Parts: sequence; C-alpha cells; structure tokens
Amino acid sequence: MVQKQRIGILIVEDDPDMAELIADLVEAEGWSPLVVHSAEDAAATLGHEHIHLVLLDHNLPGISGRTFAQRIRTELGLNVGIVMVTAAGSATERVLGLETAADDYVVKPFEPIELTARIKAVLRRIAPSLKVEKEPERETEMNSLRLGDWAVDLSGRRAVCLADRSRTLTTAEFALLEILAETPNRPVSRSHILDRLGAESDRFIDRNVDVLVLRLRRKIERNPDLPQHIQTRRGKGYVLHTDNAEPQL
Repeated sequence: MVQKQRIGILIVEDDPDMAELIADLVEAEGWSPLVVHSAEDAAATLGHEHIHLVLLDHNLPGISGRTFAQRIRTELGLNVGIVMVTAAGSATERVLGLETAADDYVVKPFEPIELTARIKAVLRRIAPSLKVEKEPERETEMNSLRLGDWAVDLSGRRAVCLADRSRTLTTAEFALLEILAETPNRPVSRSHILDRLGAESDRFIDRNVDVLVLRLRRKIERNPDLPQHIQTRRGKGYVLHTDNAEPQL
C-alpha cells in the first residue's frame, strides 16, 4: 500500500509559545510541522528534510526573516512556498517582504483561519498536484466510555461510579461530559462548550465553565490536582482522555 505524502511545513519562529501555536494549527490541518528558532537552524533543516512551505518570522535573531527568505531563493535555490509571519504590519514592510522573496504575508496577531487559508493558497500555486485540503475524518459514535472508577453510558445517559454507586453526576456535569466525549482526545474550547449547552448557556460565562470542569474533575478524577481524564490545553480549552476498558454498568 502506497503511503500518501504529508505536506511538510517548516516553522521558523523564535517565540516558543507562538511556534507551538502555529505548529498546532498546522498539525490540525493534517500537515507535518517542524519547528526551529533561527535562520541557521532552518537552513540546516531544509538541507535534509522535505519541506513544501516555510512559515518565516520576520524578526529573527541573527539573520532576519527577510534576508533568509532571499537566501532560500538564491543560495539554496529551493522551490518552496514562503509565508512571512510577523508583527510588522506597515504597508512598507509588507511590500518589502513580498518583493524580496515571500509568496504571502500574515501579520500578528492573526486569525487561525486566515493563516491556514494563506498557506493553502500558496501550496496550491507552487504544487497544484498536492492534496492541500484535509480529508474529512470518519465520525465514530462513542456510546460508552470508562473514566477510572466511572462507567458512562452515553446513549442511556447514565454515569455510575463502580467504587461508590452512591456518587452521581448533576445534569450540568453530565452535559459537560457529553460535550467533551463528542471529540475525545481533541481540545474543546470554552466557547464551544457554551454553545453546546444551548438553552442553559445564558446562565454560564467562561469562568463558570471552568468551575463546572473543576466540579466534574472532583468527582471522576482520582487526583483532581493531577487530572488524567479531563486536561486543560492552554488557549484551546479542555480535552477528554478515556480508558480503553469497556465499562460494565
């Protein structure tokens, strides 16, 4: 069976938090991110990795992003897409970035949808044969799950603590668990949780969602201070991790 080639995206960004954010966006699209923090490291990576597009910070230590973009085109002679990602947002900076070597220009702070759209547009131009769009994931309906001592039947709307059957979840706590269980192992944002709470959402704000998560953790986690099942993803929301064992109610 021939394995499909994944699109390689090199992220050249000296801010670790921003690099992590961009890498997560890239991975969410089904592409393969590689992160380096300087132009020198980027040059070494381009020498031995198959990269389709470079996301290049303008204000790098040492060699600037603009200078390195020119080097990619002239000295390295690579046919890769280049998208400048920078806080410099003046018209002059944009024109200079595009005139030197970049295929496109994104200004921080950016909307995730804008960055991915610009990456896709550049990839389509430079490599039209590549499958740029992410293939839709198959929906797998999860009817039951195991969370430590808890067995949860989503279709029957039941949650039982096998270690202490007198313990129960409130309606709001079970609703939160249902929302997180719709996409296990993937972050769910606070705003999405609010939307999914539907008619109840007028009683909630972001901080109340955090309180509800804390309440649910105190019931299902063996150590709420070190949660194994409901974990926080900074800037993204909450993610549910389940046990593999089949629950017996």
